[in-house]
Amino acid sequence: MENIKIIVAGPRGRMGKEAVKLVQDTAGFELAAVLDRKYEGENLSNIEGFQGIDAPVFTDAEQCFSAVEADVLIDLTTPEVGMFHSTAALRHGIRPVVGTTGFSPEDLETLSALTEEKGIGCIIAPNFAIGAILMMKFSQMAARYFQDVEIIELHHDQKLDAPSGTAVKTADMIKNIRDPKVQGHANEKEILAGARGANVDGMRIHSVRLPGLIAHQQVMFGADGQMLTIRHDSFNRASFMSGVKLAVEAVVKLQVLVYGLENIME
Repeated sequence: MENIKIIVAGPRGRMGKEAVKLVQDTAGFELAAVLDRKYEGENLSNIEGFQGIDAPVFTDAEQCFSAVEADVLIDLTTPEVGMFHSTAALRHGIRPVVGTTGFSPEDLETLSALTEEKGIGCIIAPNFAIGAILMMKFSQMAARYFQDVEIIELHHDQKLDAPSGTAVKTADMIKNIRDPKVQGHANEKEILAGARGANVDGMRIHSVRLPGLIAHQQVMFGADGQMLTIRHDSFNRASFMSGVKLAVEAVVKLQVLVYGLENIME
């Protein structure tokens, strides 16, 4: 069986470095090229921290996708860059695996149409940590029995979007099996705007941003005389790589867009 040839976007970023390491350390994966903001025409092995890793560096996505034979693009950058890279990759027959949050419904519709047109897969995942996916699935199960829900997500202070894609996805999954319900007192009043967090069908989502955090979320369910808390913590960015590996192996077998890693987990 041939290796899966992979392009990694943003190799010098904290997540990108882990992705490069994943590709290098995984049997059956091959690093075909990297997309970077700098070092056009260089070899990755000449960049500090990547000694011995042979791959051409491109700054232009279109040029990269035209020049390099690849099966999969791993993009763990930003929503704007991720969307640009994904649409360009699909047009060149390369399957995107994207871990960037902040995609709009319109973005997902555009990518879905492209996957159908090209007949190749694309995976967008708000979170690649297997434990986080289980946290979301367990929360969906619990919501059948607990109608009052609050989601608290905690991330590092450099995160650009709030609430996190994982929190939004969790709320969407719960919405599918929970009837809308206004929580709290009927006459509740926010003395400071936003104190009760974002409102999704009556559920509340709260975002915490502090240095020292990586990615954490807890879903709290309350009922008379009891509380259930389901929590997941990522303490480093390597925790996301097991899900990235799973997604790369799955996307080469897909012909559609999949949003959320839970849809490819058994």
